[in-house]
Amino acid sequence: QVQLVESGGGAAQAGGSLTLSCTASGRPHQINGVGWYRQIPGHQREQVALISDGGAISYAGAVNGRFTVSRDTGKKSVSLQMNRLRPDDTGVYYCYMVLQRTRATPASAYWGQGTQVTVSS
Repeated sequence: QVQLVESGGGAAQAGGSLTLSCTASGRPHQINGVGWYRQIPGHQREQVALISDGGAISYAGAVNGRFTVSRDTGKKSVSLQMNRLRPDDTGVYYCYMVLQRTRATPASAYWGQGTQVTVSS
């Protein structure tokens, strides 16, 4: 059984930094795209940062220049370095991977359990 396990997050002051990490357990056969989404109170879940299967990176406009997403293919992990945090970054952050659980299964989306990020002014 493949699961995405998140770590990091927590509380920070405005202007500070936090790092989120996510690792796929259960030895997936192949991982394609990876990234992070977030759900801010009162809003729908939104894309924060993605790395495509081909390595292209995209960021939401609100975080571009402040957040950096990276992946470690060998460790089956993805990280999000968040700098210059703002109170409106507060929300629950979800790790996202498109992966094949086995050679015989099609690629599908998997989500982490979500981790709270709270930024105070």
